[in-house]
Amino acid sequence: MTIRNRALGTGLLLFAIMAGCALNDRGGASSDRVGPANVTAERLVNAAHEPGQWMTYGGTYSEQRFSPLKQIDASNVGSLGLKWYGDYETNQNQHGSPLYVDGVIYVSTARNVVYAYDARSGQQLWKYNPSIHGERLRYNVGLVNRGIAAWRGKIIMGTLDARLVAIDAKTGKEVWSTDTVPDSLGLGEMGKHYAITMAPRVAKGKVFIGGSGGEFGVRGWIAAFDAETGKEVWRFWTVPGDPAKGFETQALARAAKTWSGEWWTVAGGGGTVWDSAVYDPVTDLLYFGTGNATPWNARTREPKLDDDLYSASIVAVKPDTGEYVWHYQETPGDAWDYDAVSPMMTADLGFGGHKKHVILQPSKNGFFYVLEARTGKLLSADPFTEENWATGVDLKTGRPTVVPSARYEKEPWNLAPGVQGGHSWHPNAFSPQTGLIYIPAWEAYFTMASPASGAPPVPGGFTLGIDMGAHVDPGTLQPYDRRGVSGRLEAWDPIARKVVWQTESFTNSGPTSGVLATAGNLVFMGNGGGKVLSAYDAKTGAKLWSFDAKTAVFAAPITYTLDGVQYIAASVGGAAQGGYFAPTHARMLVFALGGEAALPEPEPYTPPPLDPPPSTAAADVITHGGKVYTQFCSVCHGANGLQARTSFPNLTVTPLLWTQAGFDQVVLQGGRVDKGMGNFAKDLTAEDAVAVREYLISRANALKSGGRGVGGPAAARPETGHAEH
Repeated sequence: MTIRNRALGTGLLLFAIMAGCALNDRGGASSDRVGPANVTAERLVNAAHEPGQWMTYGGTYSEQRFSPLKQIDASNVGSLGLKWYGDYETNQNQHGSPLYVDGVIYVSTARNVVYAYDARSGQQLWKYNPSIHGERLRYNVGLVNRGIAAWRGKIIMGTLDARLVAIDAKTGKEVWSTDTVPDSLGLGEMGKHYAITMAPRVAKGKVFIGGSGGEFGVRGWIAAFDAETGKEVWRFWTVPGDPAKGFETQALARAAKTWSGEWWTVAGGGGTVWDSAVYDPVTDLLYFGTGNATPWNARTREPKLDDDLYSASIVAVKPDTGEYVWHYQETPGDAWDYDAVSPMMTADLGFGGHKKHVILQPSKNGFFYVLEARTGKLLSADPFTEENWATGVDLKTGRPTVVPSARYEKEPWNLAPGVQGGHSWHPNAFSPQTGLIYIPAWEAYFTMASPASGAPPVPGGFTLGIDMGAHVDPGTLQPYDRRGVSGRLEAWDPIARKVVWQTESFTNSGPTSGVLATAGNLVFMGNGGGKVLSAYDAKTGAKLWSFDAKTAVFAAPITYTLDGVQYIAASVGGAAQGGYFAPTHARMLVFALGGEAALPEPEPYTPPPLDPPPSTAAADVITHGGKVYTQFCSVCHGANGLQARTSFPNLTVTPLLWTQAGFDQVVLQGGRVDKGMGNFAKDLTAEDAVAVREYLISRANALKSGGRGVGGPAAARPETGHAEH
């Protein structure tokens, strides 16, 4: 029987039953493991000894996303079928990889809504909505969340308004909530420019989390919080602040010597930690990647090309104190949005007859890096996809040999990988059986052009420093004219330093999903454009199984066992096709051998009509409304009222245009904060709200008649296909 996600009144009573029944799938029962999500430090360190669980984002602390389960294997995966599914109440992209702990699946979805499901039946046990402050969404590139952490009866998540919240795993009620960028940091208005999209990691009783917001000029950081109380333990700033205020650590004082000019002293500098982090119990170090320095264009942030530490780097710190240990900078003086935050993992590999404990990372800049985990020493760096910004990496200095023209100072450069990356946040997997790392690899291109004005960006604005709308004759592009993004699954040998096999490219189909590898000689990966979840032979790359998910697949799947049965679970859902109001069919899908459930066919979708009330307001009111809209609304809802991001509705077709009271209820009274729309009562007056509504009515009527309407152009945020920073 197919079970949809229904919250039944008896749902919570199942926890006691599941807590007892799940003992057989733990790899050993323990009398002190009672209650839901009772994940302890001991269990996390020994997660490999509980292969039936998936208790942390990467499966174990190594983040290899490999499962020794092999009930489902290359010989029988053809009979894998859908066991149950649960619908989400959202129409957004789903990036959150689920957790499975003791009979329950926990998953974070868009706008930070978290679900708990009975893993046997698919019954929804609870749903948590943090009611994020929607006005903060103007400082988000996407409304996604990539995952959660489990710790001693709590589910922990970072939010889009930069809070860290703990949820009672039994009831779905909030236990504690912490503002990760409190007023005490002295950031002022800039403190509101942060968001959190990465999955937290928990180790040694601490939650490690970083903040996004690099494109809005914030200063990057990663911090540790007490997992029981949410109280901050330490904070590591990734780039130096204003020298006039002093430096927090000697590491930052050293980093300051690698920056030049004045812009970075009044803006945040970037270097945000928006995804990858790994705690390694072998070295007792915490590793994390940092984003690009901002603005993207190095020449707009400083007069000379400096390294700008610790941006675009892998950094190691002590998890107890946050003390700096080492760093390796992948892209010094980054000018291409080459964040070093792509997922990384630890592994024990043989090099020259010697076993080494290493960090593996296929980076956004197109190079695959192998570093000694204890020291950060570079062992190898090789391109795993097409790249044209550097001719290689010097293993003695660790520095790339940059192609001068790639800095697009004189002519536009058709960058490869583009700002989308040769690989982004989508998790990789490593199989100790094959010795291969499985990469959701991209071939991506993006035209980089310096702005004609050459004026520095405004601190706190959407800070790129490039001409996003550059109209370039394709015949003049350097070094060649190629466009778009093609995804593929790639098997890379980190010892031989080469591609062993790769699938055919999913041409211009958008991003791939994250990856799962299993001892059944299988690799699972989804396709963002093809709406398919597939299984491949881990040794040869042959496709063995596919399932039509009827929506995009971005998040990495997981596997677990319950009652002796192995399952595959995947959270799926892509941006609405046809506009904000279109359904995305976002769901939790759970598969088992012999599963016979079926997904319903998508119902036909009819976009809302363009049917505004008559435009009767005076021209000065409409003009004022256009200015207010540009300042407060266009970044989410699009220039001139035209939808630019599927994460937000096209306001020219909203029925709220018909009544000022209804419009005000949403804009000034927070009527849709549960959907992520902010309350702008502190920003706008009643007269402003009237003017904005009249401006939108004017725009809608102009569009309906085929004209341009009243009001000047508004700069809308470009969508580059990667929600991050």
